[in-house]
Amino acid sequence: MNIENTQSQMRKGILEFCILSVIRRGEAYPSDIVEEMKAANLNILEGTLYPLLTRLKNADMLTYRWVESNSGPPRKYFSLTPKGEAFYGELEATWNELANAVHALTNKSEGLSK
Repeated sequence: MNIENTQSQMRKGILEFCILSVIRRGEAYPSDIVEEMKAANLNILEGTLYPLLTRLKNADMLTYRWVESNSGPPRKYFSLTPKGEAFYGELEATWNELANAVHALTNKSEGLSK
């Protein structure tokens, strides 16, 4: 088996939740999301982020507003909609369930598994 592929699949599985976590704290500009993800050691390319943001916007999970920029084109800042907040709450509950289950399984004493 290829460990890099497995690691990549694990990261992809939590990507949406992590991105929504960043946006949930306040309006977010895509390159700021990329930087925050990198700082948390979850590297993401803008080419991966933009389609995900578009999909979430089309599903009414996100909204955006344009802000004029002094150093280039206008910037699109994303925020959660009420539907997005509810979706985030469901993802958070799922994450907590999974994290607790994985923790329970990985911290059982070896004597119980035989």
